[in-house]
Amino acid sequence: KVLDFSQDADHNRAVVTVIGTYEGLKRSVPLAAGKAMEEIDLRKHEGAHPRMGAMDVCPFVPIRNVDMETCIRLASEVGEIIAADYEIPIFLYERSAGSPQRENLAVIRKGEFEGMKEKMLQAEWKPDFGHDRPHESAGVTAVGARMPLIAYNINLATSDLEIANKIARRVRHGGGGLRYIKAMGVALQERNIVQVSMNMTDFTGSSLYQVMEMVKAEARRFGVNVIGSEIIGLAPLEALIDAAADYLQLEDFGLDQVIESRLLE
Repeated sequence: KVLDFSQDADHNRAVVTVIGTYEGLKRSVPLAAGKAMEEIDLRKHEGAHPRMGAMDVCPFVPIRNVDMETCIRLASEVGEIIAADYEIPIFLYERSAGSPQRENLAVIRKGEFEGMKEKMLQAEWKPDFGHDRPHESAGVTAVGARMPLIAYNINLATSDLEIANKIARRVRHGGGGLRYIKAMGVALQERNIVQVSMNMTDFTGSSLYQVMEMVKAEARRFGVNVIGSEIIGLAPLEALIDAAADYLQLEDFGLDQVIESRLLE
């Protein structure tokens, strides 16, 4: 079942969220990879978001009545099928990674589609499944298991991309900022503004509220205001409740105090 779908012209990227049984996903996800291969030719593709494959990344996330080990096993089986059926090389990442350097998607994706052929000549960048070269039009795909990720973007009242990039460098963990935050600057040409585009890999370690406050503080250094934010795809209810509790400075507030949450028990 498709739960959510989003895309935009600037990123030139679609995010599809589906939920299903083990066997259902094992059948359908490889078919989706095949459809992406048919419809998307990366030799003709441009967009603000880094990419290395027509189906760029496919994470399996445990939500309810399933554990991480099951998702790891499913990711491996799906990756093997995609490589066999469509000759698309597969890199296993995050919890599915066979080595520490493959845990981070950004490290795997570095060089993007255009640089992947040369990158894969290196012994340490042989794929987990498939040929040692990218598919000529569909590139490579990262498949793995991970905890829920929040794709969170904060828009700035400026068209200066360098400002967004500088803020992103200060905010992301790799630059000494918040743990579990990956960030980059993106130009939204249709709106003539820029944004700090982020992936939050563990919202319990760095919250939406913390991210917003840090971006606001960094933006003030450049005399720039935050004019809005967006969540791409779906986000855990707990993350939104935590943000509200932080902003309102609620004491000893928990998810069990939310009416809708209690009704779902």
